[in-house]
Amino acid sequence: MIPVKQTSIPTLVRIKPGALDRMGVYAERHQFQRALLFSSQDLHARLSERMLAALEGVEILQHVPVTSISFEEAIAFFHRMPGPVDVIIGFGGGKALDVAKYLSFLSRLPYLAVPTSLSNDGFCSPQSSLTIEHRRRSLPSAMPFGVILDTAVCLEAPEVLWHSGVGDLVSKLTAVRDWKLAFHARQTPVDDFAALLSDASVYEFLARPVRDIEGMKLLGTALLMNGISMSICGSSRPASGSEHLISHALDGLSARPRPHGLQVGVATYLISLLQGANSDLIATLFDTTGFWKLIESDPFDRAEWLEAARLAPTIKDNFYTVLSSRDCLPEIETAIQTDPHLQRCFAA
Repeated sequence: MIPVKQTSIPTLVRIKPGALDRMGVYAERHQFQRALLFSSQDLHARLSERMLAALEGVEILQHVPVTSISFEEAIAFFHRMPGPVDVIIGFGGGKALDVAKYLSFLSRLPYLAVPTSLSNDGFCSPQSSLTIEHRRRSLPSAMPFGVILDTAVCLEAPEVLWHSGVGDLVSKLTAVRDWKLAFHARQTPVDDFAALLSDASVYEFLARPVRDIEGMKLLGTALLMNGISMSICGSSRPASGSEHLISHALDGLSARPRPHGLQVGVATYLISLLQGANSDLIATLFDTTGFWKLIESDPFDRAEWLEAARLAPTIKDNFYTVLSSRDCLPEIETAIQTDPHLQRCFAA
């Protein structure tokens, strides 16, 4: 018998300018009267003030500035959580969102994700990225009950975070292709709808890859759909493939790891060359958005990337990708040395 799957998706979704200032309205509609608020420690005071003003009618039992993504610290906080609590709110960047999301998973409480930038798809995914004994791990977590994405706030975030979001988004092209390679090589099950949703989200953004209010809405919606695609199939496969393995390896060995989406974006183009598909599409998008120019202004270390590519196939057990299909290192080294786009990405 084929097992019945249940998919968790957000009930409340707001992607528009001014959404932050209506947090109290959204809370009231869902009878959230007592909240725990987790926010990024370095969040601009003006944004914190707006959030607290919007939640004037909600009792904030504790407002926690998040400084660590330690699993051990999250567990310790869980055991001393005040209560009763109706909802947990994550506000700001990845650390605050991941910690709030994981605590909502442990406590079985609704979680509201309120990102202030669009640097990756983690704000709406069934995983939290935490450290266990100082090593980064992806842990099963709760999908948000609600995603409140103020596009005007995200537009004010540093431009590098938008580029990071673009890099993370296009990685779905190589991730889905790796997933299908795994099916043909190892009979890894593929959820067709999750793969279709992930691919479609990328093409929706490709129609208008512009950094303005409308572009923020398109990018935010696309990243949201990527998170939902992972929830649909119960796997990171529609959003993460060999390009993410290279980035994870870099996180562990690089003297100066860069934002996740920047590493993933360059790795996506590199992997597309190995896969023999979508390279021109990705290169053109990166030209249009200025992604190549940003990377060129602070290039990567070539030796670190070659070592990361060597280690990448060992990062996840039983995770077949194009890197598993053959010894790709000679091709990768040649591409880094000769491809005109990749030449811009690495220091001489």
